[in-house]
Amino acid sequence: MTAIPILPRFAPPLLNQAQPVRVVFFDVDGVLTDGGLYFGPEGEQLKRFHTLDGHGIKLLQRAGITPAVITGRDSAALRLRLQALGVQHAIYGTEDKLPAAQTLLAQLGLSWAQAAAMGDDWPDLPVLRACALAIAPPAAHAEVRACAHYITQAGGGQGAVRECCDLLLMAQGHYGALLQQAQGPAAQAAPQSEGTQP
Repeated sequence: MTAIPILPRFAPPLLNQAQPVRVVFFDVDGVLTDGGLYFGPEGEQLKRFHTLDGHGIKLLQRAGITPAVITGRDSAALRLRLQALGVQHAIYGTEDKLPAAQTLLAQLGLSWAQAAAMGDDWPDLPVLRACALAIAPPAAHAEVRACAHYITQAGGGQGAVRECCDLLLMAQGHYGALLQQAQGPAAQAAPQSEGTQP
């Protein structure tokens, strides 16, 4: 199993670019998962998710940033996971992702300038190019990596989504407060962690 790398130091221009983001469009296979396809004995799709990614999505919601999912596949496992995380905006079974994202933006009353996206393959390219911030995991296709503003250190399904969430939380000034809440009252008097950026 791949170890989760130390929290990266995000460059100031990237942090500035992430400040206006109010919604993040996530692909699933290769982003929220490792990209592998697993099938049970009855042909049902099974998926492996990382708890770090899940907690990152919950932190986004606490910070007022909306997580949304647009995926070319559909499965009971995915729907259960998104339900458990409280993700309310998801479009399943489409590879025509740009109009799907536009529909979600209209529902949320947001613009592309307030959107980020994370994807790993060609169907994600139109949304990645339309958004203000494009993020890819390191194993993404070369064309996707070429259009990404940031490539995560962690792999898909191995903390890449959490890295994206940490970037947004840091850029918008939520990271330190959320970390202190997680650490409890004793953390109030303690210095900020090494990974915390202003």
